[in-house]
Amino acid sequence: MSDTWIKALVLTCVFGAVLLAAEVLIRSFAESREHGKAINFRLKLIGQGRTRGEALTLLRETRANLAAHSPAFFAPMARRFDRLVSSARLPVASARLFLLVALSPILLFVILIVLVLASGGIIAPGRLLLLAAFAAAVGLGVPMMLLRFKALRTRRKMQEQFPVALDVFVRGLRAGHPVAAALDLLTVEMPDPIGSEFGTVMDEVTYGADLRDALADMAERWDMEDIRMFVVSLAIQSETGGNLAEILENLSKVIRDRASMMMKVRALSSEGRMTGIMLTGLPVFAFTLLFITRPSFYLDVADDPAFIPGFAVLLVLYVIGFVTIRRLVDLKV
Repeated sequence: MSDTWIKALVLTCVFGAVLLAAEVLIRSFAESREHGKAINFRLKLIGQGRTRGEALTLLRETRANLAAHSPAFFAPMARRFDRLVSSARLPVASARLFLLVALSPILLFVILIVLVLASGGIIAPGRLLLLAAFAAAVGLGVPMMLLRFKALRTRRKMQEQFPVALDVFVRGLRAGHPVAAALDLLTVEMPDPIGSEFGTVMDEVTYGADLRDALADMAERWDMEDIRMFVVSLAIQSETGGNLAEILENLSKVIRDRASMMMKVRALSSEGRMTGIMLTGLPVFAFTLLFITRPSFYLDVADDPAFIPGFAVLLVLYVIGFVTIRRLVDLKV
């Protein structure tokens, strides 16, 4: 056998070995990911040796707690922020996160003033307004945008999982399980976020809470009509009787039809929503990037007497445009 054939054979063997090793690694990685998705965060905590009470305490740390300690005039905004944090499922209390988000633009504003003074610049009213706008865009706008993005992803996943959870619950009822036992199936069969949410509900019931109150609290945290309809169905059935499995099966069909209609609406309005995202996000992105790369582009005109009223009018027009575009693309199904 010639040297050419030997080299070709060796290269073929090497190629086959690398291909086989890559396939084994990819398969093991995919299986580990699927296994990780099948176990929710609550079960991971219990698997690590924590009790159900300790797991409930850890899950409750990320719950809404800002509105409970806020004045009356600030309560609606605090509740919206609580829901945002709960939907994002961040491992931090909403009050602490709100404090960090509120202090970050102030801290950034002070740092910018110190940098301007250290570089030999002067602090004029126009420059103060410009620095405050930049600090708000970076210190407040960027964290809130990331928080809303994460919360939106989690809410969409929750909406996708809820009809499946209803199907599992209905099968449990038809198999002869009581309502509490059928709900307990969801805590071990469903991944996050819905698996941990129902696990929290069942732990609360175990420690003395009423089932309907615990489910109503979950619906309030997520602000989802699907969960509210589920809670109402359980409440009506417990008072009037009836075939709960059939009721929830019809509810699951209604939720899936609504989701299908919503997807069609989102597909038809995708161009308008993308236009709204670009028109609201691009000015802030361009302002931030240009201020970081060439701050003199704004600072050179910040001392002009017409800068403050012009910049204030620009901010007002931006807010009006943002609210208008948001109402145009915020479609309800």
